[in-house]
Amino acid sequence: MQKLPTSVPPHFHRLPNQRWQIYLPQAQQAEKFAGEIGLSPLLAQVLINRGIDSVQEVQGFIEPESLVLPAPTDEFPDLAASVKLLREAISGGQKIAICGDYDADGMTSTALLLRALRTLGANVDYAIPSRMREGYGINDRIVEEFHSEGVALILTVDNGIAAYGPVARARELGVKVIITDHHDLPPKLPPADAILNPKLIAESSPYRGLAGVGVAYVLAITLAIDMQKVGGLVNPLLELFTLGTIADLAPLTGVNRRWVKRGLRLLPHSQLAGIQALIQVAGVQPGSAESLPLLNSKSQASNTLKPEDIGFRLGPRINAVGRLADPQIVIELLTTDDRELALKNAMECEQINQRRQELCQEIEQEAIAWCEESELDLQQERVLVVVQPGWHHGVIGIVASRLVERYGVPVFIGTFEDEAVGEVAHKIIRGSARGIPEFNVFDGLNFCADLLTKFGGHKAAGGFSMPAHNLEEFRNQLSIFANQCLQPEHLKPLVSVDVRADLAEINLDLYRQIDALEPCGIENKAPVFWTPNVCITEQKIVGKGGHVKLTASQDGNLSASVKAIAWRWGEYFPLPRRVDIAYRLRENSFNGKTSVELELLGVRLPANAASSRPPIFGKVEFDYCDRTYSCSLSPAGSIEELRIRNSQGQVLAVSPGQNIGLLGNSRKDAREVDVSLPFFENLIQTAKHALGI
Repeated sequence: MQKLPTSVPPHFHRLPNQRWQIYLPQAQQAEKFAGEIGLSPLLAQVLINRGIDSVQEVQGFIEPESLVLPAPTDEFPDLAASVKLLREAISGGQKIAICGDYDADGMTSTALLLRALRTLGANVDYAIPSRMREGYGINDRIVEEFHSEGVALILTVDNGIAAYGPVARARELGVKVIITDHHDLPPKLPPADAILNPKLIAESSPYRGLAGVGVAYVLAITLAIDMQKVGGLVNPLLELFTLGTIADLAPLTGVNRRWVKRGLRLLPHSQLAGIQALIQVAGVQPGSAESLPLLNSKSQASNTLKPEDIGFRLGPRINAVGRLADPQIVIELLTTDDRELALKNAMECEQINQRRQELCQEIEQEAIAWCEESELDLQQERVLVVVQPGWHHGVIGIVASRLVERYGVPVFIGTFEDEAVGEVAHKIIRGSARGIPEFNVFDGLNFCADLLTKFGGHKAAGGFSMPAHNLEEFRNQLSIFANQCLQPEHLKPLVSVDVRADLAEINLDLYRQIDALEPCGIENKAPVFWTPNVCITEQKIVGKGGHVKLTASQDGNLSASVKAIAWRWGEYFPLPRRVDIAYRLRENSFNGKTSVELELLGVRLPANAASSRPPIFGKVEFDYCDRTYSCSLSPAGSIEELRIRNSQGQVLAVSPGQNIGLLGNSRKDAREVDVSLPFFENLIQTAKHALGI
């Protein structure tokens, strides 16, 4: 048996280390359902996967405006009190100050409330803490500065729920505080005059999934209605709501789905100079919302944006400023009516985003190199903690997400910084975290609370800081927590697949039908299809990021060939000629022609290509990585184990469903090996294929 290689040989096809989760097909129900709603059976299956299996539910999903929503004042206990506080401050000419945040959600929330309150006649200003010097959330310095400037009412947006000390300090100084936030609740709530947070309302509420900008929108519109000054406010605020909600990866369910759908129609014809400039600089082209008739309704074609236009084009340009530069650039961009100033700020966002992309690539490469050199046992640790000097902590959260994609474990990434305490400088670590579905990041940080000076976040992501000397203990504590909630099978990136499709079914009609499911995003993901045993007929590396561009065909049918792109998969190039693929659909327009391409999310060796023939119980020879092996199914007690022998006489023995196998010349001297590692996993898949299992 070939020993585990220290480097991957050029002829070895390294594949993404993934686990696929494929929804159980319900073909008969999907066919019947498809006839009732006028969609492809493929998309009927997708709707069934989302828990929608009646015409009435489809109507509410496709046309969220048809649903009757409860009034926000009935859902948020402190909303009426918040409106009263703001109205009194406005009528009394008192100074109001907004404390925002430096991410896209926080900046759009700040801009939204600035626009709304100024329109409603308020004397209002804002402050955002320095990402570099202060970190996330309102702090004592900001509170005391507001107080010295005569501020009577502080309004937090996208932060504040964990800021007990600063809020208590504001109350000591006689300054009133309204907290608007959406982050997870701490054990003890701050002593604010009013708190608006969807985590405080019923889980069944349609408002439960609001991001910070959503809470700000609810407050602004409710206040405008109360003051009878709604005219002209709704659409501009809805645009900012849509931008912030998608950029913050809020779930596109409940009121988010309803309002985002409206906002996406407004954005191509935006009333805001800043959004017009941002769309222009980012090169976003609105698509035509041509979808096939659904439920016998007439679909109106209209220019609209899609969530990915914001998630991958507009949002990153805003977020980059908060990560690397002064958030005032974005606040000015989103609040100005001066087109020249807006274009200048949008160009600045573009330049900063290019720098952000370069930094991310550099840090990602360094982090991967450190992980490989460290020879980490992630099966044992079940969490990756990587901390290095010299990294820009403004972008390490993005790198954390990429490392999660690569290694399939929760990632806590940080960098060393100096923090002055009096005249003495202390080394601290500031970091970001990203999770996997089975791991709650906020709970993990809370488990290590005694080691941290500051932390916050939610299930999927978080931020933290701590003294540098706590690093090893932090790593150990996180590993203990991860081992409590994660099993070995969780430690691969998850590809959730909706439905099997033939490549011959992939066309523009199907792509346009997906418009009926829009807006797609968090908790309403775009459909993911899979096709088994496709043939990769062409492939090449394109772009600076090492993307793989390829052509896939099925059953040798060139008429069923489809172009595809696999983002940042250069390290897996070249892909094997025969693979199963999982993918989303994307539109490609070139030289006036529009076609559908695949965006690859997953690839694996065709495990079931030989499943139509019965298993072979004798020995079978096969070639793998230019070497010849033999394999067989052999009895081992009450089960049959797979045994693979190399030309040197070494045998790998693997029992069904086990991640550990035995490797050696005899059972007596065999050692245990992790067969989930890519080399062994692909070898086993090839042997199974040869045996017909």
